[in-house]
Amino acid sequence: MHKRFVNHCTIELTLIPDGPILIKSGKEGADPTKPDMEFVETYHAGGRSIYLPGSSLKGAIRAHAERIVRTLGSEERPPEITTKLWANNPLVKDTYLEKFKEQNQNKPDIGASLYKLSSFTDQIFGNTSIASRFRIEDAYPDKSKPYKIEERNGVAIDRVFGSVAVGPFNYQVCTAGEFNTKIHLKNFTLAQLGLIGLVLRDLNDGWFGLGFAKSRGLGTVQVKLNSAVVQYPGCVLSEDKQQIIALGSQKQWNHTYLLGAGEFLETEEAKSYGFPKPDYQDTPVAAQSMELGFGVQLTWRDGTVQDLFERGVRSWSKLLVGAK
Repeated sequence: MHKRFVNHCTIELTLIPDGPILIKSGKEGADPTKPDMEFVETYHAGGRSIYLPGSSLKGAIRAHAERIVRTLGSEERPPEITTKLWANNPLVKDTYLEKFKEQNQNKPDIGASLYKLSSFTDQIFGNTSIASRFRIEDAYPDKSKPYKIEERNGVAIDRVFGSVAVGPFNYQVCTAGEFNTKIHLKNFTLAQLGLIGLVLRDLNDGWFGLGFAKSRGLGTVQVKLNSAVVQYPGCVLSEDKQQIIALGSQKQWNHTYLLGAGEFLETEEAKSYGFPKPDYQDTPVAAQSMELGFGVQLTWRDGTVQDLFERGVRSWSKLLVGAK
């Protein structure tokens, strides 16, 4: 199923430092005039610029998503195959999937089984057996809102004697600016979309931070949701534009429906992957044709993206109530 594209969501957002933030470069330079810890840099828009790497953003988002799920469900693989695994224990290597793949590698539905047996968070972010459905781009500074870099000094305190253990040292921080990025989620369920919305809400509220020295006040950001587009590449609108029609099948939905991946599959195929079915929410947004007149999309503009996540969280709540 994951060789096909049934739905895709693109969320445009802006990260605004709500205080100092530092994502460190992986190496120290030889220039003694530069600080001991520098902000990671790259070439962008014709010159060198600091940026927030997508890998750092994805790691922080995944870590908090797993915290949310562990609060609600176990991270230990249950003995019954029908019981849902919510998240993996990062300190314990789970070899179950590797053994299962080795023993069933010739089965035609091995991909569906591996996906179903993976934890809820692994189904979004991937593991060594299944690919990630989640992708986030590097966040680059907005030229119209120049960023500000300053140097700070610090020391490490010995917790026994209360004296300086390491230092003094100096480091760069960004204290102003706006960084734009995009989140992409493909072949998603509405519950998965809802979990991403909860993570972005908590990031905006300061429940977790990004980068270096988060426990010392660095790394908090504001999250501005600019727009979101949900697309169904294998669908078209009816002539009266009141129905979304899936090409190659008899499936059709109201033109205001937000559809999860399970809606596009037959009942048995959805069951083999563990996709919930039905998986839809009605929205105030009307579907439109994608570019070139092929495919269907729903668009949430600035100030309305919260509505998209609220509908995803409803499906997330419903999943929790019905989970074993």
